[in-house]
Amino acid sequence: MEEKVPSPLVNTKPHLEKLTLGITRILEASPGVTKVQIIEKEPAERHMIASWELKNDCAMPEDLKNFYLMTNGFHMVWSVKLDDQPVPLGSLVINSISNLTQLTQSAVYTLPNSPTLEDLEDEEDEANEDRPEKPHFDARSVIFELDSCNGNGKVCLVYRRTSPVAKESKIWFLDRALYWHFLTDNFTSYYRLLITHMGLPQWQYAFTNYGVSPQAKQWFNMYKPITYNTAVLAEESDCFINKLDPSKVFKSKAKPAAPSQRGGTPHPPGSQKGSSSSSSTKPSSGNPARK
Repeated sequence: MEEKVPSPLVNTKPHLEKLTLGITRILEASPGVTKVQIIEKEPAERHMIASWELKNDCAMPEDLKNFYLMTNGFHMVWSVKLDDQPVPLGSLVINSISNLTQLTQSAVYTLPNSPTLEDLEDEEDEANEDRPEKPHFDARSVIFELDSCNGNGKVCLVYRRTSPVAKESKIWFLDRALYWHFLTDNFTSYYRLLITHMGLPQWQYAFTNYGVSPQAKQWFNMYKPITYNTAVLAEESDCFINKLDPSKVFKSKAKPAAPSQRGGTPHPPGSQKGSSSSSSTKPSSGNPARK
C-alpha cells in the first residue's frame, strides 16, 4: 500500500527526520501542540515518473523527481489542545504522483454553453523584472495541483508551453478568486517555505497583496514561522494582539456611601439647607437705580 497509518513521531525515524528537516521536534516543544503525525508513503518507482512525463508531455523537475524517489507524496498534520480536545491546525501536503493531476475544468456537469476557465482569462500581462509572466488557463500553460490548501486555494506546478515537451516550471498559488500569485522558481524553495511555515492555515496568503486573514494572524502570532516576511506581522500588529487585562475589565465599581440619617432628612444636591442662609444671600427687592 502507498500510505500507512499515521503514527505520532515519538521515536522519529531517520528518514522522516531528514524529510521534515527537524520541524517535528520544534512543534512538539511548542506550547499546546499535540498529535504531530506523518502519513508515511513508500518511495515512487522510476517508471511511475516516466509514465507521468509521457502522459502529460512535461519533463518533471529534477528536485521534484528526487523528492518522489524518496517519498511518493507528503502529508504531515498537527493539532492544538483546546478545552482538553485536540483541534487540527497545521497541514503540510504534497500530492502523490497519481494525484499530481492537470488543473482543468471537469466536464461531468458542464453545459454546452457554460463558461470555462479560459473565459476567465485576464489579457493584461502583469509580467515584470521581479515577477514572471502569470499562468494561463488556456494552451499557453500546463498546470498541475501540488496542494489543495484545505479549500483555501491551490498550490500549482506551472509549465510554460514553449515546446512539444514542457520543461520550464515554477510554483504559483491560485487563490479562491482565481488570481495568481508567484511563490518560488523551483520545488526545493517551495518545500522549504512549506516546512518553515509549519503548514499554518492560509500561510500562502502571506505572499499575496492582501495577506492572511485576522484569524490566521492570531495563529501566526502564537506559532510564528521559523522564517517569514516580517511585514506580515509587523503591519498593524496592535490590531490582532489581545491586550485584554481581566483585572481592569472586570473590576467592580465601588458603591457610593449611603448618606447619614442623624442630621435629619438629607437634602438633594444643590438645595439650600436652611432659610437663614437663603435669606442672607437673597438680593434686596426694589429698583437698584433708586439707591
